[in-house]
Amino acid sequence: MRFRADRDTLLEALVTASRATAGRSSLAGVAPGLQLSLRASNLEIVGSDPDLVIEVRLQVAGESDGTVLVPTRLVTDIVRSFDSGAVAVAGVDEEVRFSAGRAEFVVRVAAGAEITRLGSPENSGIELPAATFAEGLRQVVRAALTDDSRAPQLTAVQMKATEKGLRLIATDSYRLAFRDFEGMSALEDGSQVLVPARALAEVQRLVGQASESDEDRITFRHSDLDAVFELGDVRITTRLVRGQFPDVDRLVPPSYAYHLTVPREDFATALRRVRLLVRDSKDITTPVRLSFRGHGVELQVLTPESGRAVEELEGDFDGDEVMIAFNPGYLLDGVEALRSDVLVLELNDPGKPALVRGEGEDEYRYLLMPVKVA
Repeated sequence: MRFRADRDTLLEALVTASRATAGRSSLAGVAPGLQLSLRASNLEIVGSDPDLVIEVRLQVAGESDGTVLVPTRLVTDIVRSFDSGAVAVAGVDEEVRFSAGRAEFVVRVAAGAEITRLGSPENSGIELPAATFAEGLRQVVRAALTDDSRAPQLTAVQMKATEKGLRLIATDSYRLAFRDFEGMSALEDGSQVLVPARALAEVQRLVGQASESDEDRITFRHSDLDAVFELGDVRITTRLVRGQFPDVDRLVPPSYAYHLTVPREDFATALRRVRLLVRDSKDITTPVRLSFRGHGVELQVLTPESGRAVEELEGDFDGDEVMIAFNPGYLLDGVEALRSDVLVLELNDPGKPALVRGEGEDEYRYLLMPVKVA
């Protein structure tokens, strides 16, 4: 293998593909690798683990074809260390040479090593508006479970066909996020798939790097085992999660007895401020107490070690005075996911889940379990 490429373009491709190997443990002392495959002027860089594959294609000045598996972090750092300009790459036997200007690195590689490749669904797929879909992912993925040791199916986001379009649902059993895309058809009627939240986070990141315009489209297709997302020269393939996703629609009541309306950013700022006490607390889940009154809401954090923080916010509250407590991090996640300038918080009982939504933002809902306090 021998080619020349622009340093910045090559580095971006290496970083993108390497995200598939992030957090992957080494096997038998061998660090995760990236596969570089050259055919004519087409270079493909692939990073993978058993459940996620990221492939990046780019045009280079190719001289001789070949395939090589290089150590991810070392090669990425080498290319990052070069000044902007051309980078020459040459692979011979069990060595790969990287050079730019007067700098040169020779990296030893394992001959015949291979990476994991997942199946590729053969259907033509459908196109989704990139920016709109990525915004929905930003709102929903945060609610998925991050540790698969408790309930693996909760580490996924449910993509579900509805009568009106497509719905994304994620829950870690403490909070629940819904996002509806009216008129967006991605699945057959009545069908659903469980896509790992980790893979969808990479799709969201990819869209953010590429463009914020809905003129860009993501191509999505899936089989019974795998799902593929393509945008431009990048393809993300992930193994679907198996298991029964909980029936969460029944958790949202048809109406609420208590309604608080406040400026979203003011509420977020106050929450971040009183949450400072939790930073030094032995219990990072120390709750924030919300006391609702006619003139608005009082936020309070109380810790035995650090003391007490209180802040009042003006707003509109409909209902009798009531107090409810939440994990402050989970609550802030829901507030930050909103797009509306006005936050609406609704509840029926301090011991039951409350709903966080934006005023006029019916397509997104965030349901949050309260925390019991003395």
